[in-house]
Amino acid sequence: MSKEIKEQPSAENPEELLDLKVTEPKKWAAGIPAVTAAMVDMMQESGFVRGMDGLFHMNKKGGFDCSSCAWPDPDDDRSPIAEYCENGAKAFAEESTLKKIGAEFFAQNSVADLAKLNDYEIGKKGRIAEPMYLPKGGTHYLPISWDNAFKKIADKLNGLASPHEAAFYTSGRTSNEASFTYQLFIREFGTNNLPDCSNMCHESSGSGLGETIGIGKGTVTLNDFYDSDVIIIMGQNPGTNHPRMLSALQKAKEKGSKIIAVNPLHEAGLMGFRNPQEVKAILGVTAHLADLFLQVKINGDMALLKAIEKLLYDAEIKEPGKVFDQEFIKQHTNGYTEFIQSLAQNTVEELADKCGVPLAQIAQAAEMLKYKNRIIICWAMGITQHKNGVDTIKEIVNLTILKGSIGKPGAGLCPVRGHSNVQGNRTMLIFDKPSDQQLDKLKEVYGFEPPREHGFDVVESIKAMHEGKLKVFFSMGGNFISATPDTNYTAEAMRKLELTVSVSTKLNRTHFVNGEEALILPTLARSDKDMINGEAQLISCENSMGVVQMSKGILKPVSDDLLSENEIVCKMAKATMGSRSVVNWDRFEKSYDAVRDDIEKVIPGFTDYNKRVRNPGGFYLPNDPRDGKFMAKDMGGKVPFTITQLTEHKLADDEFIMMTIRSHDQFNTTIYGLEDRYRGIHNERRVIFMNPKDIVKAGFKAGDKVDLFNYFGGVERAARLFVIVSYNIPEGNTATYYPECNVLVPIDSVAEKSNTPTSKLVIIKIKKHISN
Repeated sequence: MSKEIKEQPSAENPEELLDLKVTEPKKWAAGIPAVTAAMVDMMQESGFVRGMDGLFHMNKKGGFDCSSCAWPDPDDDRSPIAEYCENGAKAFAEESTLKKIGAEFFAQNSVADLAKLNDYEIGKKGRIAEPMYLPKGGTHYLPISWDNAFKKIADKLNGLASPHEAAFYTSGRTSNEASFTYQLFIREFGTNNLPDCSNMCHESSGSGLGETIGIGKGTVTLNDFYDSDVIIIMGQNPGTNHPRMLSALQKAKEKGSKIIAVNPLHEAGLMGFRNPQEVKAILGVTAHLADLFLQVKINGDMALLKAIEKLLYDAEIKEPGKVFDQEFIKQHTNGYTEFIQSLAQNTVEELADKCGVPLAQIAQAAEMLKYKNRIIICWAMGITQHKNGVDTIKEIVNLTILKGSIGKPGAGLCPVRGHSNVQGNRTMLIFDKPSDQQLDKLKEVYGFEPPREHGFDVVESIKAMHEGKLKVFFSMGGNFISATPDTNYTAEAMRKLELTVSVSTKLNRTHFVNGEEALILPTLARSDKDMINGEAQLISCENSMGVVQMSKGILKPVSDDLLSENEIVCKMAKATMGSRSVVNWDRFEKSYDAVRDDIEKVIPGFTDYNKRVRNPGGFYLPNDPRDGKFMAKDMGGKVPFTITQLTEHKLADDEFIMMTIRSHDQFNTTIYGLEDRYRGIHNERRVIFMNPKDIVKAGFKAGDKVDLFNYFGGVERAARLFVIVSYNIPEGNTATYYPECNVLVPIDSVAEKSNTPTSKLVIIKIKKHISN
């Protein structure tokens, strides 16, 4: 071993486990238990009156946008009762809490003591009520005025040898307006170091789609689901991660669509749904979702897709023009002949073995698709967070264009984004690799020369910290240390920084893994009233299907000492740039309409932004592939077929493949509670799901305490004291929760082209836990 990482910035005492209880996994999602769980959280955090007021306005036209997932709101038929899900209600409860912390709290609690808490305990402390500062060598955060906070940031940034010594991270929570002013300041300051949460989730989608259909976004609308013949859901658990999607799937089923679910786990939300707004569901009637469930091995998705394509090609040979859309292929694609020839590389039997799905079931899937072309394929992290994530998405595109299932009603591609405005951030130019055209437009509108050198993404930023290339790290939302891979390596990197700044609503672990100096800047939440000169402001967000709509908070903030993200950006820009700036930051600070006026000048698709964003339901951004027009680079407006190669995973007898997953009681790194009731896990998170045969073969039994190890690159990474849970998962595969097991995800194991950490495929060894 070249190096052993010993420090783990994880708070859990490794010798103390809670009272783990394991019950039978559920076969359906939502229902009355979801309502109950959401209401309990809301009552504990914000109280009945404040809580119900907020929930009534969440995701409603003229209300505020949910801060959790990016699933779209219906264009017309929004529920008069509740347009939110259990996790959305829990996210609202977290941000609308009446609990708050400030100078007195931090005086009583040192950074070292707070770091000993687990992520659940940290998040439950309350809203941060005032800006806080940790001086060099300090043990406690101290109160600081806003003016002094901005002065410290400005002095540090202006003292750098180069603007490239700073990096500016963005979370998907950030609004369009704040994202635009944020990137504008950063580029006027002089760098493209703009890592963001997309780098860790759907960057592979952007890369794969951009290189094929010409746009890094999905091509469907919500109404397309209701016109579809078949919906394929791959590498996604909608019941936990996008619960409102279940209503759309139920409605699609009622209109005749069939659903094929592809996943290593039988997730409750793939199998059945009880809509809590329907009487029949309250009475216990379950709407069955998946017509066919294909239990694929981890990273077996590409082999499965190739097997389906081979079977469909065999059918096409027998009935030319009835299975493949030959007219679409001729008019809109390139490389069909070469692609068909590549299918001969493997037999369908070999592909079935590689993906782990019985050939009879693959044949059933092919039969369901055979004569249909109104097909929607959805996916999420189970596809993107792999070394071959980009190529797997290109294989999804291959199947789509074989069937002509794009650019028509009821058909298309649907990457399901995991955070409410993560797609809007990218539209607003939050990207470390902007195009020359985008930078030219900024120069045209503002007159300064934006930096042309590509910046650092998330993984590159972490490495740059280690190498001393970065001195300042500014985080606009998010929980960087818990969200990123190789936790110990990342923690070591962050502690080499001179200044870390976090714009946050609540405490998270990143506040305790900091540089020599650290600032916490408290900001407004989506549900908070954002007042400027006595007038409530509106912001805007973009959902997974390219709809931009307004969001207007309605709750009184818990503190008068909070600033909006946009105001923080503008004040920081003025303090840092001073008279050097050619941007009128006062104008942006005083008026979000002014920000939107400039967005309209810089970014295509935002004509009449201020007018259209105030329309009930907002407006759709242009999407050429949705309209049957393709813009793939160097392909003459045609979609290229991609010849992809299968990835081999050779494991030693004592090795397993591990994927990290969310529990039902969390959103990203925010832990709402210790219940994963759909999978039957209660009171504990440090568990590893294993196939019963693997447990026996490895000499363990369910309930044993074990340690998990990864040895990628000659480095031992350890996650200690986990409990084995026997579960229906393919042999050789295991699953654990994140962020607890991010420590095992190697910093150098990333997706080709997108550089996304491979959090869904980590090779581990499992050893009996030995108490210290």
